[in-house]
Amino acid sequence: MIVLAVLRHDQRLADMAGGNNVSESTVRRWRDELITLLAAQAPRLDRALKKVVKWGGEVVLIDGTLIRTQRRTGKADRRNYSGKHRNHGLHFLALTDEGGRLIWISAARPGRTHDIAAARHDHVVAHLRAVGLGALADLGFRGLDNDVLDPVIVTGFMASRTHKLTPGQKDANQVLATGRTPVEHGFAHLKNWRVLTKLRTDPARATHLLRALLVLTNLEVNR
Repeated sequence: MIVLAVLRHDQRLADMAGGNNVSESTVRRWRDELITLLAAQAPRLDRALKKVVKWGGEVVLIDGTLIRTQRRTGKADRRNYSGKHRNHGLHFLALTDEGGRLIWISAARPGRTHDIAAARHDHVVAHLRAVGLGALADLGFRGLDNDVLDPVIVTGFMASRTHKLTPGQKDANQVLATGRTPVEHGFAHLKNWRVLTKLRTDPARATHLLRALLVLTNLEVNR
């Protein structure tokens, strides 16, 4: 319960230690051990997609988001600056099922990482094709799937200065936006863990933390 309070409410380790008559190092060790244990239970991408197929799903929802971090000094932190969000942070991808239940989280990457770059690194398209699933995504993923005859990534239509959207294309975009709404609910459930409000942990350990919180989030949602 002490560790859950640290993760849920972003309680200071020293405060939790003092209130429970244990040392701060003990609380830190408990936290790190629990995170490691839970992160190991987070599903791999291929297994997560196979489970969706087993449940009878036909599509998943994919999106990227930024988890803000404390700004660090030095040139090494520049890659964590996201021009899109105008903040320092770590980027990660997430997949949910059609109902918005989180099924997979990628490794944390520098905040400047583009959604497409992260998806290509994780071979998302290949994994989707392997199990016969499609994915709904926003325009940030446009160009990820170049198979125009049999695409697995559906991103909608983009207007340009020389090409305005037709009424049919606008309607299609609206339908897609409605279908993608649950992925935001999945992110909202994850970000209810206040430890993610502004990460103070080492960015290299953020992947384990995110995957541990994925497991906890699904336990909470499914109970």
